[in-house]
Amino acid sequence: MKDVLLLAYRDIKERKARTSLTLLGIAVGIAAVIALMSVGYGFEKSVTGELVEMADLIMILPGKASLGGDYVELGSFNERDLKDIERISGVKEAVAMASSMEEVEYRGEKTVVDIIGIEPREISAVFGDIVKTEEGRGLRENDHKTCQIGHSIAKDYFDEEIEVNDRIKIGGSKFRVVGILEKQGGFKSGIDSEIFVTSGDAKGILGNDDVSQITVRVRNIEEAEEIADKIEERIDENHKLDDFTNAMTMGSAIEQLKTVFALLRAVLIAIASISLIVASIGIMNTMLMSVMERTHEVGIMKAIGAKNRNVLSLFLMESGMVSMVGGVLGCVLGVIGANVVSFVIGAAFGEGISAIVRAEVLLGGIAVAVLVGVLSGLYPARKASKMSPVEAVRYE
Repeated sequence: MKDVLLLAYRDIKERKARTSLTLLGIAVGIAAVIALMSVGYGFEKSVTGELVEMADLIMILPGKASLGGDYVELGSFNERDLKDIERISGVKEAVAMASSMEEVEYRGEKTVVDIIGIEPREISAVFGDIVKTEEGRGLRENDHKTCQIGHSIAKDYFDEEIEVNDRIKIGGSKFRVVGILEKQGGFKSGIDSEIFVTSGDAKGILGNDDVSQITVRVRNIEEAEEIADKIEERIDENHKLDDFTNAMTMGSAIEQLKTVFALLRAVLIAIASISLIVASIGIMNTMLMSVMERTHEVGIMKAIGAKNRNVLSLFLMESGMVSMVGGVLGCVLGVIGANVVSFVIGAAFGEGISAIVRAEVLLGGIAVAVLVGVLSGLYPARKASKMSPVEAVRYE
């Protein structure tokens, strides 16, 4: 084995340029896979981490998902639904919210925004300490014609930024901005594009007192799924409809997201693997060229007693060494690439997504590189081992 290693190293060293290009092909393929997987793991952690903060919440909507993946709204909730939910064992708080897309005007500019009506005292029950006010204050019980707006609405929706105490028109009525929320981003990015008003003001804007969403906070996170099932059953009975209610726990949302991220990583790896296929062809071509150039040398080796398996192991060792070095280099480039991509995403979108490099991914990258190298070098190695020693020695 020692002789095989020394011979393989000598032959690789004699063909530096060709070996370097082959090695680079493997490195690029492995680097692409590792970088994409690391960024994918980081993005998954960033999104699911936000959901974990709200693990004790259940979001209840009057509708269901269609076969095409769209959400179909089936109506609205009422006061009876809210009271029934509050009586379910394990429910700590239940908060009703009204929502509607309404036209908002600021200094002559108009756009359509999601308006949320909620009782000020219940805002903390829904958001807790997750969503904070950046400027101004929150809504109060005695507020009238006032609103608290999301960060994007204040900073991005209009040519001129909205400041605290500015007036905006919602559905034709003037409202005073008393607070601007901190930028949320990620899973909570929808809050950045919403305007919050009191329930009383919402009735005036919407023209009704329908409840479009109920948010429930449970006492025990482990009972969230069971409570969600009870809520769906209770409200469905109230409205005499099957599947009228969709009660979504954060736990189920996390599981769904993990499935989506797993599929996304698989697609990205499949795309990145194209470069590995190209690299494997490069290895095969390099080894075939090496076999042709060393036909005379192989003949001499077999003439002095080398067996087929000795020649086979020599060429497989060469391709394996090249691919292993390429795999290690690919891991280094992949880690650097993942951090660069994370930095670029953070700079471009303002979202801090850290790349998560896992040891098993790095080891897997090296293993795949060696496997690709050995398999690609198998045909050239077999071809060399099957040579007739007489014909090989006579080869010029």
